[in-house]
This record gives sequence, structure tokens and C-alpha cells, in this order.
Amino acid sequence: MDVSHNPFIQTAANYSVVVLFLVIFLAVFEVVTRYQNWVEIKKGNLAVAMATGGKIFGIANIFRYSIAQNDSLPQMMAWGLFGFVLLLAGYFIFEFLTPRFNIDEEIENDNRAVGLISMVISIGLSFVIGSGID
Repeated sequence: MDVSHNPFIQTAANYSVVVLFLVIFLAVFEVVTRYQNWVEIKKGNLAVAMATGGKIFGIANIFRYSIAQNDSLPQMMAWGLFGFVLLLAGYFIFEFLTPRFNIDEEIENDNRAVGLISMVISIGLSFVIGSGID
């Protein structure tokens, strides 16, 4: 039996890789934001929950496109990593384009409007990034 063409094994492999990358990428976001995601979420900070949820959705969506467009696990991983780098760049661009206030500070202070915009930016960019994945 050729395991490389077994859809159950391929699905399990894709799932495992995406969960691992999701944990790693969320750790990277934890480092680049000034607030602690899980501490703030535990306190009930809805703005952080929305921003983090958008990041999770964005990363998963990028990998969804990557899985759909690539037959090999290494290619899927490479495109997923590239997509994450672009999503991370989008986060820094959002911060740069709002010089009147600090995005991280607003989200940490539970500014839900900023949390919602952050979530929508992550989700929106993930579709744009995903559409370019070969």
C-alpha cells in the first residue's frame, strides 16, 4: 500500500503540520505584540480574543490554500511559511499606518473596534495571500 497517496495519512500529516505551525506562529505573534495574548484572553479581553482569532483564522486559511495547491508536504509547508511572513508583515503595516495611536496598546486596553479591525485585516489578507499560492 502506497502511503503517500492515502488520503487519511495525507490529511493527518497536513493537520499535524498545520497545528505545529499554528503553535509556532502564535508564539511569534506573542513575541511581537506588547501584550500577552493568553493572559489577556483569560482576563476576558475581547479585543485581544478577536485579534488572536483573526490571526488563527488567517494562518489556517493560508494553509488551506497551500494544501489545496500543493501535493507535497514540503511545498505546503514552504508556502504556508511564506504566507505567514506576509501576514506578519501585514500586522506591522497596520501598526505603521495608524501613527495616531498604538494598535497593541489599544487592543491591550480592550478597544474592541481596533480588535475587530485587526481581526478583519488578518482574515482579509489571508484570502489575498492564499489566492497567490501556487
